[in-house]
Amino acid sequence: MQRDDSTHERLADRLANILTKLNMGYQLSIKELAEEFGVSTRTISRDFDRLNTYLPLLQDIENKRYYLEPNYLGKIAPKDIRNFAQLSGVSHLYPSLDMSFLRELLDSRAQQIYCAKGYSFEDASKFKELFKVLGKAIQEQRQIGFLYKGEPRLVQPYRLIHHHGSWYLAAVRKDQLRTYRISHIRLMDSPREYPQFIPDKNIVKLVEDDDSIWFGQDKQEIILSIDSQVSFYFKQRPILPEQQIVKELHDGGLLVSSKINHDMQLLPLIRFWIPHLKIVSPKGLQRQLEISLKEYLVLG
Repeated sequence: MQRDDSTHERLADRLANILTKLNMGYQLSIKELAEEFGVSTRTISRDFDRLNTYLPLLQDIENKRYYLEPNYLGKIAPKDIRNFAQLSGVSHLYPSLDMSFLRELLDSRAQQIYCAKGYSFEDASKFKELFKVLGKAIQEQRQIGFLYKGEPRLVQPYRLIHHHGSWYLAAVRKDQLRTYRISHIRLMDSPREYPQFIPDKNIVKLVEDDDSIWFGQDKQEIILSIDSQVSFYFKQRPILPEQQIVKELHDGGLLVSSKINHDMQLLPLIRFWIPHLKIVSPKGLQRQLEISLKEYLVLG
């Protein structure tokens, strides 16, 4: 899908505005920002996901408003805000703009942010040539051929997506929207110009609106119990996909809900927090998790 300069400008201006408000100490509501900028609440949620990668954002549990950690208030210069907003609007095409570079632009005291734990990102610089070719195909609305895990593929590319630290290509093959892990793609030895295609508006909307990389699948609600020893972290900010607190338990624990398209959106997170998390429903998913852990221990 082609993104023109005006699209980048709108995104940059919106992010710059949100960053400015956060820097001044405002607590921001997704719904109010959506009305202010004339966009969907899903769009604003994606904006906060972007910002949360670079900034120590907090969320008030009661009113759901986002705000900047007090120690960081006033430390972001207007020039840094504009630079960050401009770059984040086009970074999906330029892997050389990696996380450390963006953090340095955002705040010269980047070492304070580098202390964040639990984030792991691919080194996108090694995909630079591949991103250039794929980005050109997306902009020109042109099919592209490549080897994927050693097998030839001819696809209609729609978007390069950064999801949970890894890069993917969203593309249509045989009339079905799929995602391809960038690290598994190899360009053909003899590149050639492929025919153009007309993007399907429904697919464009699906790629834009879906927060996951498992497009077109119905979402499933998962209920989890969270031990009181770690409940603070889940109250401080959403850790699970579309996390909502259902109930605070008398012992300080939590019941939370999470909506997912695919089990793999949730299971790796649960494994990270074991033994402090448990799936309450559906019970079959908890059994699946226990079986996989037993198999791992036996093989280990």
